[in-house]
Amino acid sequence: MYVTLVGDSACCLLPEKKADYNQPFRGERSIPIAGLLMPILWLRVALAFYSVGLVYALLSLTRAPGWLSRIAMPAMGVGMIFHFVSLTESVLLSGQLTLTSVHNPESLLALLIMTAFLIVYLAYDTSSPGIVIFPLVFLLTFMGTTGQQPFLVTPGFRTGWLFVHIAMIFTGYAGLFLSFGASLVYLLQERNLKSKQPARILLKLPALQVIDDIGYRSLLLGFPFMTLGLIAGTIVAESTYGRLDLLDPKVLLSILMWAVYMVMLFTRWNAGWRGRKAAYLAAGAILVAVTAWFANYISGMHRFVQS
Repeated sequence: MYVTLVGDSACCLLPEKKADYNQPFRGERSIPIAGLLMPILWLRVALAFYSVGLVYALLSLTRAPGWLSRIAMPAMGVGMIFHFVSLTESVLLSGQLTLTSVHNPESLLALLIMTAFLIVYLAYDTSSPGIVIFPLVFLLTFMGTTGQQPFLVTPGFRTGWLFVHIAMIFTGYAGLFLSFGASLVYLLQERNLKSKQPARILLKLPALQVIDDIGYRSLLLGFPFMTLGLIAGTIVAESTYGRLDLLDPKVLLSILMWAVYMVMLFTRWNAGWRGRKAAYLAAGAILVAVTAWFANYISGMHRFVQS
């Protein structure tokens, strides 16, 4: 049994202008349906390994995770390998990086978040942000395993600018989510240290200054990517639609998210905000980011659609 992929890709951004999708695209080809299922299979294997990190994170909030603390990071690492294999097979099957389908974005974002987390782990020798990051990665990967279908392709996706736009934006998201995870751990540890009966497991977390530094450097990592991603997105919109609709919910929320991102860095640079204030601002930024993400499903210019 075969499934026909239209064009060179299995996904698209829905253009605002009319297009006749009934006309065949050059490069139409058939792929065995079993081949389309393999990326999902590898992603589900990755999800199984990520579940170890999920259990570790949940147990860490209540009691010592015991032997899970020794296998959580190796399990997450193996999960990343299978996750990468899944995305790589998607690329090989479609001929392009299928980022704009309903499910692949969540999968890619989860892998980028884990990559950013791994950098922090190697630099600071602490898995403390994993209390927040591991459940988030599990949830995003789970969303990616719910099934993937062939998608239509637009001229915008054929350009390298769209690839740059999505890759940069997602890396910016990863930095923001990692900063948010560090902020939550900071608030948790601060409250624990002030408690008359502090939880012994939380006392093993790094010093507050270290946690705050992780959050700050995550912002420094993500902001340039977010900025370049928005610039690339503007170029794609201009070339594909001839204009950029600033009133489109996705565009408007993305600009707002960038502005909040900038405020977070400005308050740290100039106002010296640290700890609690920075953590609350990170929570506000992540709320805007999540809202902007779900705007992909309602935006007229920039949304995920299933053929």
